Amino acid sequence: MIIPSIDLMDGQTVQLIGGKEKSLDAGDPRPIAKRFARAGEVAVIDLDAALGKGHNRDLIKELLAIAPCRVGGGIRDLDTARMWLDAGAVKIILGTKAIPEILRELPKDRVMAALDSEDGDIVVEGWQTKTGETIEGRMGELRDLVGGFLVTFVEREGRLKGGDLERAEALVAVSGGVRITFAGGISELEEIAALDRLGADAQVGMALYTERLDLGAAIAAPLTSDRSDGLWPTVVVDELGIALGLAWSDADSLSEAVRSGRGVYHSRSRGLWIKGETSGASQELLRVDLDCDRDAIRFTVAQKDPGFCHLDTMTCWGDHGGVAALARRLARRAQDAPDGSYTRRLLDDPKLLRAKLAEEAAELAAAETPAEVVHEAADLLYFTLTAMARAGVPLADVAGELDRRALKITRRPGNAKET
Repeated sequence: MIIPSIDLMDGQTVQLIGGKEKSLDAGDPRPIAKRFARAGEVAVIDLDAALGKGHNRDLIKELLAIAPCRVGGGIRDLDTARMWLDAGAVKIILGTKAIPEILRELPKDRVMAALDSEDGDIVVEGWQTKTGETIEGRMGELRDLVGGFLVTFVEREGRLKGGDLERAEALVAVSGGVRITFAGGISELEEIAALDRLGADAQVGMALYTERLDLGAAIAAPLTSDRSDGLWPTVVVDELGIALGLAWSDADSLSEAVRSGRGVYHSRSRGLWIKGETSGASQELLRVDLDCDRDAIRFTVAQKDPGFCHLDTMTCWGDHGGVAALARRLARRAQDAPDGSYTRRLLDDPKLLRAKLAEEAAELAAAETPAEVVHEAADLLYFTLTAMARAGVPLADVAGELDRRALKITRRPGNAKET
């Protein structure tokens, strides 16, 4: 699959040729990260840090809240590695300091070793220093300590002359099953598809910025279909992963969906179908995922009311229930709860809401039997979700915060505060 790349220098998105000559300045990386996030993980490389000329840390921390990021560039000690993992990097990429002494102290599945090669020679320190080592040799040393390799063919980087698929296949064969992401010159859809068939990923920058590659088409490159019409079944889910319904996609609809950031599908009766264009029940496309067999798609969307179904329910199986349904209902009530209702009273009286939150938390803490815990937890969830609705905070934002916290590797003691 494709891994879009953002290289940072002086707070801007840039592309270098061979790691030296700046050939493109794409500006503010924030909107780029939002668009690239539709493809999944995004590689964010701090070139200033890699070259020892400063850093873009604060900016990268902003990007971590926008997209799931692999962070690399200038990570040369254990403290910096841990800092990025705690900050929410899905993975970190180590180059010069991808050494056993550091790697053994980090979670293997979230660490990649950068193997940057120029004409067969591993280069480090922002591609400025040759080591005399080979990619194969470094793989043999590190494959039991990392969850992935980033292999960059520096002589091809930024030149749009294609990747080295023959070399890539040979390296996959000796990787010991560790997944490889290849970078450097990749500029054709078939290269992305071929690497995916090998069990590898394609990190792409220049071809996306110059529009040599369309991002939607690049996401679709590995897809296959056994249908006579070539369509791909598309499972549509909300931000919490709840299935809303089933739709169909083709190359045109997928490209338009990724380009526009909307829920766009292929209708077998109407052709290109933009969800909600006439009904108002539109969707913001957040992410596209391919299934393991590369013959089906999942769209993660932010769905507007009244929902996905033409029967004006949130899902094609009716309205969902539980916490997600309560959160959505309270969010609506924040706008239209009638005067005199308890929810309106809580929304209008923050002192009462604070008191009820404290009261219900204490009752949950004192609950002993399963039935008591269920009852008190339900009460506390209601008041918690009311507080969120009052502040305009959707449940998906809280879920995202929990996901980010799960990425931390440095644990706080969690002791109770003194009262």
